[in-house]
Amino acid sequence: MNLKQLEAFVQVAEGRSFSKAAKELYLTQPTVSAHISSLEKELNVRLFVRNTKEVSLSDDGRELYKYARQMIDLESQIEEKFGSSRKEKRQCITIAASTIPSQYLLPKVLIKFSEKYPEEQLKLIETDSSKVIAQIVDHLAEVGFTGTVLEKKHCKYIPFYKDELVIIAPNTEKYRQIKEEGGDDISWIRKEHVIMREEGSGTRKEAGKQLRRIGVELSDLDIIASIENQETIKKSVRQGMGISILSRLATADEAADGHLLVFPIPYADEGRNINLVYNKNYQLSRSAERFIRVVKSIYQGK
Repeated sequence: MNLKQLEAFVQVAEGRSFSKAAKELYLTQPTVSAHISSLEKELNVRLFVRNTKEVSLSDDGRELYKYARQMIDLESQIEEKFGSSRKEKRQCITIAASTIPSQYLLPKVLIKFSEKYPEEQLKLIETDSSKVIAQIVDHLAEVGFTGTVLEKKHCKYIPFYKDELVIIAPNTEKYRQIKEEGGDDISWIRKEHVIMREEGSGTRKEAGKQLRRIGVELSDLDIIASIENQETIKKSVRQGMGISILSRLATADEAADGHLLVFPIPYADEGRNINLVYNKNYQLSRSAERFIRVVKSIYQGK
C-alpha cells in the first residue's frame, strides 16, 4: 500500500467517479483503476459498489476512507509545513450543509472567503442535517452546517446564527382572519392539513421541539405530505394544499410579496441555533481554519 493508491482511492470516493479522479490527479483512468484494484487485492476487500450511474463506497470502503483521508490530510500538512514542491497546489475544503445555511447563509461566506483566499477551492454538499453529521463523523466533509444538534461522538458544535421557525399559510380570507385575531393560541393548526420537511431535516426536528413546548405533538397534526424541497413546500402552501413550518429566512420574500401569511410560534424564545460543526478527532487543515474564521467574522453576535 502506498500514498498514490490512497490518493486515488480518496479522489474516487469523494467524486464518485473514476474519470473525475483521473482528471483531478492528472492520471489516466486505467491508472486510477489499477491503483484501486491493487489496493483491493492487498486488503482483500471490495472498496466500491459500481453501477451504471455512479460509484459508491462499500462498507469496507467507508471504513478505509476515514483512515485514508486522515493520511492524505497529514501528507498535505507536512508539505505545507516544510514547503514541498507541491506547495502551490490548490487546496479544497469539503463542506456539508443543510438546506437553510446552504441557501441563505453560506453564499455570503463563500464570496468573502473566495475574495480573501482566491487560491483555495470549495466543495459544497447540500443534504439534510442528519446526513451532514454523518459526513462529519465519517470525515467525508471537514466542515458542516446544521440547524439541529445530534448527539454524536467527536462532533464539536459552534452556534453562529439565530434562526426563527414560523408557521406559513396561504394568503386567504380564512387565514387573514386568524392573523387579525392574533394571540398565542395556535391550537387551530391541529385542524389543518400540514406539509412538513422530510425525516432527518433539522427544521422538522426543531419544529417538533418548539410545538411540544406549547403542548402540541407532531403526532397531533394531520401531516399529509413530507417534502424535501422547501420551494415545493412553499408553492404547495400558496396553492392551498395545507400549512407548513419553515425558517423565516426561507419565507421572507414570499411574505413580503403577500403570497404567504406568517405566524410566529409562541414561546420560541430567540429561535434555533444554526451550527457550524466539525470532527474534533481530526486536525483541521489550515484552509478549514481560515474558512471558520471567515464565518465568525461575518456572523459574530448574530
